[in-house]
Amino acid sequence: MSKTDLRVDDYIAEAAGFAQPILKHLRALVHLACPEVEETIKWGFPHFTYRGILCSMAAFKAHCVFGFWKGDLLFRDDPAAKQKASMAMGHFGRIATLADLPPDRALLIFIRKAACLNETGLKPPARSKHKRPSTTLNIPAYVVTALKSNPRAQAAFDQFSYSHQKEYVEWITQAKREDTRARRLQTALKWMAQGKSRNWKYASC
Repeated sequence: MSKTDLRVDDYIAEAAGFAQPILKHLRALVHLACPEVEETIKWGFPHFTYRGILCSMAAFKAHCVFGFWKGDLLFRDDPAAKQKASMAMGHFGRIATLADLPPDRALLIFIRKAACLNETGLKPPARSKHKRPSTTLNIPAYVVTALKSNPRAQAAFDQFSYSHQKEYVEWITQAKREDTRARRLQTALKWMAQGKSRNWKYASC
């Protein structure tokens, strides 16, 4: 089975000019750190697999993101990574230039550690350990349908913390007028497709 995927080539080629060198660089590092890795497209953006999902990358209008499937384990003692993850998808915040990435040596170490986690079969800690409310978030059917129509927004929403998901749902559903709800829903989909949390404007950079 080929370890590269032509769909990833297409994804990079279709990305904005600023994003292409970032995506190419990340792709090369992943293959260097884990020669047995394979590529695929899941939820509309590139993923790398090695005995399970290893990591992923995505390009948006003005930034890129890069994150690990088992980031909760990989960065359990890294407050900085957790803070950046709260501001965007991934574990390195919004990446607009190659200079926004950690040094190559550090990234290679992270990728190799992530591969080791997959080899051992360790699973991320249960969500309940993060003091997530015991009740399930009630998402209206029209919001669920809208998310399904936008794979990038759906992927971002799925990776958001419970609190970030709740912020979006409450912002949309608490609008008193139907046209206001519709506008908020479209804005939410746009922001989520860009990897932004509901209150991204107020997050410190």
